[in-house]
This record gives sequence, structure tokens and C-alpha cells, in this order.
Amino acid sequence: MNNKQRKMLLRILVVSAMLAALHFLPVTGIPRLVAYLTAYLIIGYDILKKAGKGVVNGRAFDENFLMAVATIGAFGLAIWERSGDYAEGIFVMLFYQVGELFQSVAVGKSRRSISALMDIRPDYANVERDGRLERVDPDEVEVGTCITVQPGEKIPIDGVIESGKASLNTAALTGESIPRDVKEGDAVLSGCISLNGVLRIRTTKEFGESTVSKILDLVENASSRKSKSEAFISRFARVYTPAVCIAAVAIALGGPAVRALAGLSPDLSQWLYRALTFLVVSCPCALVISIPLGFFAGIGCASREGVLIKGSNFLEALADVKTVVFDKTGTLTRGVFEVVAVHRNTIPPEAVTEYAALAECASTHPISKSLIAAYGKEPDRSRVTEIEETAGYGVTAVVDGHSVAAGNRKLMERLGIPCEDCRSAGTVVHVAVDGAYAGHILISDVVKPHAKEALAALKRNGVETTVMLTGDSRTVAEAVAAELGLDEARSELLPDDKVTEVEKLLAARNGRGKLAFTGDGINDAPVLTRADIGIAMGAMGSDAAIEAADVVLMDDDPLQLVKAIRISRKCIGIVKQNIVFSLAVKFACLILTAFGYANMWAAIFADVGVMILAVLNAVRALRYRE
Repeated sequence: MNNKQRKMLLRILVVSAMLAALHFLPVTGIPRLVAYLTAYLIIGYDILKKAGKGVVNGRAFDENFLMAVATIGAFGLAIWERSGDYAEGIFVMLFYQVGELFQSVAVGKSRRSISALMDIRPDYANVERDGRLERVDPDEVEVGTCITVQPGEKIPIDGVIESGKASLNTAALTGESIPRDVKEGDAVLSGCISLNGVLRIRTTKEFGESTVSKILDLVENASSRKSKSEAFISRFARVYTPAVCIAAVAIALGGPAVRALAGLSPDLSQWLYRALTFLVVSCPCALVISIPLGFFAGIGCASREGVLIKGSNFLEALADVKTVVFDKTGTLTRGVFEVVAVHRNTIPPEAVTEYAALAECASTHPISKSLIAAYGKEPDRSRVTEIEETAGYGVTAVVDGHSVAAGNRKLMERLGIPCEDCRSAGTVVHVAVDGAYAGHILISDVVKPHAKEALAALKRNGVETTVMLTGDSRTVAEAVAAELGLDEARSELLPDDKVTEVEKLLAARNGRGKLAFTGDGINDAPVLTRADIGIAMGAMGSDAAIEAADVVLMDDDPLQLVKAIRISRKCIGIVKQNIVFSLAVKFACLILTAFGYANMWAAIFADVGVMILAVLNAVRALRYRE
């Protein structure tokens, strides 16, 4: 507990002791009133203060106002009737504060869950100067600087290892407990912890653009994007609170008036008591507190599991996903391509590979890297000029004075060069030199280990349709779809074509359920934005994809998508339970109170009891179990 919570608990205990003592002590008259009034002010002064500020600032109709009016009214009624029964109003305030304490502890637990994520923020970076390591602010480290990370230290900035090897604890980023081994040449992300080795890392980004900074920014700003449920509760409270105040006044005045017209005793005190009880019952605390708390806990739970959800609205939409559309390369497949065959036409196979590797030397696409790897040495870029890469087609360049084109069939058709089909399954790179077809290179990709398992799990979790969109050939797309059990595969698509296909799928769903697109490449940014939910594979994904996405999976394992949907559905289930339970109990007690079947003690249960149960239920969203 923090200091504020400890003080609250102390006030509750003090007032409880005072009420117990006053129940047995023979104190009467003015001393009795003063003693009970003292207890009331100890337990309720902050609520009275908030209610007063609300009235002054024009925001009178909130739970503080309702609680203040009801308890002061109960006190006034006891004084009017000279009954000496002042305990009821104090008990209402006491139990309300018990509920507030429960809510404060629950919110604190959720915030600590989020705060644990904030521990990944590095405090310093080690930069070598004059043979010594100096600790500097990560914000001051420029791109290309060589930093040193020692055992037990966090990697402060994204970069590439220049020397050293180590095992990294990546749990803060991916939720994965198994250490990851890295060595010279590997890219590493900020926020990971070196467990057993010294690493010299050449930074590739500024601190503000590094993975750790983006994670913190996403989590800190997630609460600003409200879900439909939260927006409904806010609108509901603005209308509901004034309405119940008017209803309470109607009960206090209307009941006696009706009795007077019927020739009966008005019984003012009974109807006033009933109106005050009505106000206590009407407090919307359970909804106002538990719904945002449920979403906050859900986002915190997902963050701990390596799933970053950018807002409550996206968490809510994720729970309603019925169609999941995938990119292929880097999403369902590892994106680790290998050249498995070179089929020549007019020049030797080695020359086909050399021309293709040199033409692709400036590209960052996985296929380009596989061609360079097959070439077997670092391309001499001085031999290459006029490089032009066209997304969805391939690359054209001038190599040693020869015009070279390397890409798919569509590139050859655009250039008017006849090409040969390959009968083997895989990605085919056609190569033309000086306008003549030179041959083609067959490249294979590997399906991710858990991709098939993830697709089966999605089906078990209510996803109705799975679709793959790829720029690859029809043969490759159909082979991957058959291996993984996808419902449909659409191939040979340009980035714009993927957007068109997603729009067709959205139209076919006709508003029934949400459509999520999962991708990792820079060319996926437009379709990530167009889908109902854009999901980026974060650890390997491009910055553009991560910025465009609504959900970021820090681990490239497709099972993380299943985890994200399960967390969202559990959270939304809890939110719906709280809404139905709170409203059902609230309206039932309001009706019973209006007709005189519920007293102030029933009102206490309806308000504080329901709030405590709803808060405890909301806290369940903090935990995720497979």
C-alpha cells in the first residue's frame, strides 16, 4: 500500500472503533451528536470536499455529490426525528470508503503491472572515450556510435553487434522467458538484457526511435484511445446521475403529495428517507470505476506478454475478429530464403546468379539477401549504376555496362521479355541481360515452426476465415496455403492490390465481425491501415508497419496473435459481466427502494458491494493463462 492508501485504512479503522465504542457507551444528547459528527467528518471529509468543488466548478452530478447529499440527509433526518440514530449515514460513508480503498488497491496493482514495463527504459549508455567507458544519457548517443553493453546491463539503443557474443533476456519485449543467443553481425533491440557477455554494438537508430522508446510511448498513450464501452459509460453517467437526482426529488415530494391527496398522513420523514436511500443506491461507481480498470488491466496484461495494443478501442475490436488476413513472407514464413536451383537460358548459371546479386545489391528484401548469399561474396557496388527497385515487380540496374532486370514474371512482361515457367514450387526470380532472357533462379522459403498450430488455434478461438495475400507466385501461395490449412490464398499481388483484396473481404463480411491484417514489411503499411485491425510483427517488422499498426507483436511467433485475441476476449468478457451485473443489481435495488422494500443497508450493498465485486472481477484481466 502507498501512503494515501495507508491513511485511508487508518481512517476506516479509527471510525470503525469509534462506532463500536459509541454503540456500547451510554452517551446521549448533544455529546452523542458531536461524537457521531466527528466520526462522520473523519471518514467523509474528502468526499464532502470533492462534492463542494464539483458544485463550484459546475460538475455537481457525480458519485461524490450523491454520497454527500444522501449521508448529510440521513444525519439531518435523525436530528429532525430526534431518534439519535446517526450511525446509518456514517456506515454508508464508511462502506463507500472501503469500496474506494479496494478500487485504489486494484488500480495500483494494474499500474504496477504497467510500471514493470517501464523498467525496460535504460538509464545510460556506455560510450568508450580515451580508453575509458563513460556513462552518457541515451538521448545523446548519435546513430553510428559504438556502445558497450556489459553483463547484467540493458541494451539502451537498437543496433548491430560489432564484436562479442552473449545470451539476451528478451522477456520485457517479447514475454518469452528463454534467453536468445546473439553474436557478431546480429541485430539487437533496446530493452534486452545481456546475461553473460560483453557486447560492442554499433547503433542504427537514435534513442527516441529505438524499440524501447516506442514500446513505452505506445503503452503510456494506450489509455487515451477509449473503447465504445468506455465512451458509453461516460455518456451514460452524464445522463444517468442528473436523472436519478430528479427521481429522488420526485420521490421525496411526490410520495407525500399523493398521500395528502388521498387523505392520508403525508409521512414526510419516511419519503425523505426513501429518497435518500434512492440516492445511495443510484451511485454509478461500479461502472465508472470497473470498466476503465478492466481495459487498463487488459492492456497491461497484453504488454507483459509481448503484445502492444495501442488503445482500449483496438482491444475491444480485437475481441470481435472473425477474419484474419496474413502477409506471407516474414509473417507465416521465416523470410529466410535460400537459392535451391539456377536454370540458365543463354549464359552460365554462375553468371545468372552474379548479375542478379549485383542488380539486387541495394535492396533490403529477404530475396535480395538470399541472392547475395548465393553469390558468395560482397557485391562490388562500383560495378552497378542506375538501380531502380519497383515494389511488387523487382529491380533493374546497369551492371558492367549491361542492362540487367531481376524480378518476377510481371517485370518481364512489363519489359516485353518472354520468360520460361519453372515447374518447381518456390519463388522464381527471372533474369534478363540486355533485353534477352538469361534464365531464372528458384528460391525457397521456410514456414515458421508454429504457423500451422497458430492457424488451428485461431479457428478454435472463433476466427471463421483465414486468408493469405502475397506477391509471390500462385504455385508458391497454394503450396504454403495447403501446408498450413489456410482457407484461401491470393497471389501475385502488388501492395495496392492487397488493399483492394482487403476491401473486398471487408465488403463480403458486411459488418459481421472485424477483419485483422497481419504483416511485417514496409509495403504492408497501406493495408495495415485499411483493415479494421492492423497487426504488425514487431521484432522483425519495419518501422512503417509498426507505426501503421494498431497492435504490435514483439515476438515474430504467429502464436502471439492467438494470445492477443484470447487476452482481448477475456478482457471484454469481464467488462460485459461487470456492465450487466452492475446495471441489473442497480436497477433492481432502485425499484425496490422507490416502493419502500429496501432500506439504507440494502443501498450500501447495492452501491459499495457491487463496486467491490466489479473491481475484483476487473482485476482478473491482469492475468493470462494458456
